[in-house]
Amino acid sequence: MTLTAGEVVRVDPRRDDRWRELALSASGGPFVSPPWIRALCATYGFTPTARIALDAGGEPVAGLAWVPVSDARGRRVCSLPFSDWADPIMPDAATWNALTADVLAPGERFSVRCSKGSVPFEDARLEVVDESVRQGCRLDVPVPELYERIGSAARRSITRSERRGVRIEIDTGLDGVRRFHRLQVALRKVKFRMLAQPVEFFERIWEAFAPEQGVTTMLAYPPGAAEPVAGVVFLRWNGALYAKFMASLPGSLDDRPNDALYWAGIRWAAQQGLRAVDWGISGLDQPGLQRFKRKYSTHESRVVTLRSRGEEPSPAEVEVGSTLNAITLLLTEDSVPDEVTARAGAELYHYFC
Repeated sequence: MTLTAGEVVRVDPRRDDRWRELALSASGGPFVSPPWIRALCATYGFTPTARIALDAGGEPVAGLAWVPVSDARGRRVCSLPFSDWADPIMPDAATWNALTADVLAPGERFSVRCSKGSVPFEDARLEVVDESVRQGCRLDVPVPELYERIGSAARRSITRSERRGVRIEIDTGLDGVRRFHRLQVALRKVKFRMLAQPVEFFERIWEAFAPEQGVTTMLAYPPGAAEPVAGVVFLRWNGALYAKFMASLPGSLDDRPNDALYWAGIRWAAQQGLRAVDWGISGLDQPGLQRFKRKYSTHESRVVTLRSRGEEPSPAEVEVGSTLNAITLLLTEDSVPDEVTARAGAELYHYFC
């Protein structure tokens, strides 16, 4: 494909029908979808931009979305922040070069998280700064066959959770999202010494996807418990179910609540007539999480974070990052109430993009 003048248009991806069409294509996904971009930008005050390449008939054939960020950590362009992956929808390098002419100009700090082997991955102007494993399950056989396919170890864990009386609640409302957020605040604080994204982000995701019944929260409860010990927030987009947020309290794992959740997710998606469940990404430094997801997966791939080559942050920006990390450690100490840690995430999380 060779682009000529007039075939590239600039649009707002939150509401442009042509961008939505691209997001619904085989190369699109939930993290380039209009509802996701609306929730992201409404929460963090971003103003998104997208470029779309049109064919001779005016139909969209390629696109790239991004947000400019300017804060104490410097000026940069992200495509798209806080997204598991956001593959630019590109047929070839020529189209990619046409759509990124100024975004990837010398002196610009640009980053994108996309599939390894995709068109941006081949761009010599970018370098890999992080890599993750993405795993998923095809729902291409009946549920009984899906159960046999997940393997004996997974089946034993599912049986154990059932015998222990773990119950799974499926909630498509806003309350389920809020319950999950409290769980995630606790997990990230106790296990990782990290802040959670603000509850407002979760609420806006629900609001954006709710008209399409696109958010389903599954929560696992031990017998008699009023609060969940594990949970998953799924996004539904274009015939597939995506596990965007997952959390479980370390002290609860003997009851195998995560196995109960994963199997519940597979069964529910199959009942809805969906084609796949995507379990999201795991860092290369998380081999245990990769092994767990592999029990429930039929395929996996790699996702890379790419950044402009040679564009390093200034010493002042590095100092801001170090200070931010130090503050995070203080606000996630055991003595700090979860409510305070949650409020800190609401105030500080936007700096992590």
